[in-house]
Amino acid sequence: MALSSVSRSLFKSSNIWSLNRMSRIVPQGLKTKYHLCSSFAANKYDTRTDKISHLPVDLLSDEEEMMKEAVARFATDKIKPLVSKMDKNSQMDPSVIEGLFHQGFMGIEIGAEYGGSHSSFFVANLVIEELAKVDPSVSVMCDVHNTLINSLFVKYGTEAQKEEYLPRLATDTIGSFCLSEVTSGSDAFAMECEAKKMGDYYVINGSKMWITNAEHAGVFLVMANADKSKKHKGITTFIVPRETEGLTIDKKEDKLGIRASSTCPVHFDDVKVPVSNVLGKEGFGYKYAIGMLNEGRIGIGAQMVGLAQGCFDATIPYTHERKQFGQKIWDFQGMQHQIAQVHTQIEAARLLVYNAARRKEAGQPFVKEAAMAKYYASEVATLTTSKCIEWMGGVGFSTNYPMEKFYRDCKIGTIYEGTTNIQLNTIAKELAKELHY
Repeated sequence: MALSSVSRSLFKSSNIWSLNRMSRIVPQGLKTKYHLCSSFAANKYDTRTDKISHLPVDLLSDEEEMMKEAVARFATDKIKPLVSKMDKNSQMDPSVIEGLFHQGFMGIEIGAEYGGSHSSFFVANLVIEELAKVDPSVSVMCDVHNTLINSLFVKYGTEAQKEEYLPRLATDTIGSFCLSEVTSGSDAFAMECEAKKMGDYYVINGSKMWITNAEHAGVFLVMANADKSKKHKGITTFIVPRETEGLTIDKKEDKLGIRASSTCPVHFDDVKVPVSNVLGKEGFGYKYAIGMLNEGRIGIGAQMVGLAQGCFDATIPYTHERKQFGQKIWDFQGMQHQIAQVHTQIEAARLLVYNAARRKEAGQPFVKEAAMAKYYASEVATLTTSKCIEWMGGVGFSTNYPMEKFYRDCKIGTIYEGTTNIQLNTIAKELAKELHY
């Protein structure tokens, strides 16, 4: 079976079938029931003891495991040969974008009725993690498209909006999320971009900065204030197709890392948008943005875990090959301790990410867990890439090996979708609530 048909068939598996597949893993003679806390993750009920046995958050179902392997094969076969070229040219290869759509990786949570993969949020994060092991630039394109754009349409779109955009987003059209501005970064709601209502349409004026996927996007979800007298409660989400008159995409940024991912200013000059292109309710854009960013932070955590693991995996073989003072550098106790520490921290970061994703799918509070996952995974990625270059020595500092690219790519993890300090603020705020302060 071709890879595309494998991945699509797995993604489009129903939850019932997934449940039945899970039950086959149970040893003979043990009568159990599985209660899904997400589309795939399960808790096991033992009828002999009348107790629920909670399975580990990193225990993957058959479908999750096979999908993880399918993404890894695609990344290794189709993306890895192009990574260096894409990084050097700051350009995503068209074949990679085409492949992401062909494999079903760009419509993970979109329903089958719209041509999507009809899978889960957790699976989306597995895909993001696996792609980041090879190229974080490709990973973030997939991340923003799935966890921000697709999720907003699925949750808040009218049926007409879903019918018009979801089939395209699942098959051939990239989406872009427009929030940040020159004067509104961490203070995202201090935006100047304004939308004035003029009868049956709005007129948007303003500019957005640091917009991921802008170069390739066919549709933009734009946050603009429709009533500044209400401050942030006037912020509204607008659907703006790329071809809309007055929308222009400026020259993309020349970045330190994730260079193949396009990041551009987007300008809106008297852009007319019909009332029918308001996504959700007028004035609710700030709520939608907060909710999506809380979910998106789990995706960035997954990206950073994948990045750290990819760098680590590329480095360890060298420590077994390189010899100094008559022995492999792996055999020095000091090296083993450093490697063991980094390995432990990567695994801890992964568990934080998986736990946050499982909690989100289970309908449990996850804001603190998402912030912890993004914060810690970004810190671990920074440590891992730095250590890997040190373990590689001089060759790690060269562009002949991928460590220096991972090192450059990881820095953005402490910045976008909420800086490290913003994550720490969120964690402290949620902790205060739990302690009733």
